[in-house]
Amino acid sequence: MKGFVDNIEALTEGNEAFRRVLYTGHNLQLVVMTIRPGEEIGEEVHDDRDQFFRIEAGEGAVWIDGTRHDVRADDGIIVPQGARHNVACTGSEPLKLYTIYGPPEHRDGTIHATCAEAAAAHEHFDGVTTE
Repeated sequence: MKGFVDNIEALTEGNEAFRRVLYTGHNLQLVVMTIRPGEEIGEEVHDDRDQFFRIEAGEGAVWIDGTRHDVRADDGIIVPQGARHNVACTGSEPLKLYTIYGPPEHRDGTIHATCAEAAAAHEHFDGVTTE
């Protein structure tokens, strides 16, 4: 495979895992996520990477450095490096999104089935890319 080409909307909406890494390049990483009602990713800061989120389905809230933004399908969010942020599902249906990290954050191929599993994991990008 050279690069990644697929229907990102279908992949995102069909994903049931909390976190699933789809592709890892040297400078970017594509991850789909499903956040269940009442769940959140947990407040975090990436001191050395930017992050883009695209909401495909559901309703939620995104906090960036203490400012809350209500989000829904078709919204895009950019979190610059160093910004404290969190994403939560505030609706009655799962929040389906994809995120792009630059540079990568997780090990290629990572799948965390649940939010709890992701919180317990301490894996980080190890330099190995998809190809």
